[in-house]
Amino acid sequence: MPNTYTQLHIHLIFAVKNRDAVIKPMFREEIERYMTGVLQGNNHKLLAIYLMPDHAHILIGLNPAISISDTVRVLKTETTHFINSKKFFKSRFAWQLGYGAFSHSHSALEKVIDYVLNQPEHHKKVTFREEYLEILKRFEVEYKVEYLFDFFE
Repeated sequence: MPNTYTQLHIHLIFAVKNRDAVIKPMFREEIERYMTGVLQGNNHKLLAIYLMPDHAHILIGLNPAISISDTVRVLKTETTHFINSKKFFKSRFAWQLGYGAFSHSHSALEKVIDYVLNQPEHHKKVTFREEYLEILKRFEVEYKVEYLFDFFE
């Protein structure tokens, strides 16, 4: 597309179904590499990724030809098939419905990348629920509690 220029930095957050803490360190990096391939295959630029045992944080430079909802749908679908085909878990793996998507300016990227990559340290102090509610508040996103992720803290 000539004369089309974008700078769309999106922080994606989504959770494992039932918030099961099943993404173990022994295969976390392999799943992250697979997710990276899915994103790059759709011409997104991966800036940072970290899978916690029960949720994902991903920062991308969004390909403007693909909607955020399609990006998340494809990413969740393809990684679910990959994880289940590798038989990483005894039961079937699935992501929860829904996601969070938050845009960031270029000037904030270094801070957001550090935030994503330092998730284990962050979650020593803050639960996923507290974290997610704080992000919604910071971005002034109105929400209904019944439509949030299932939180089992």
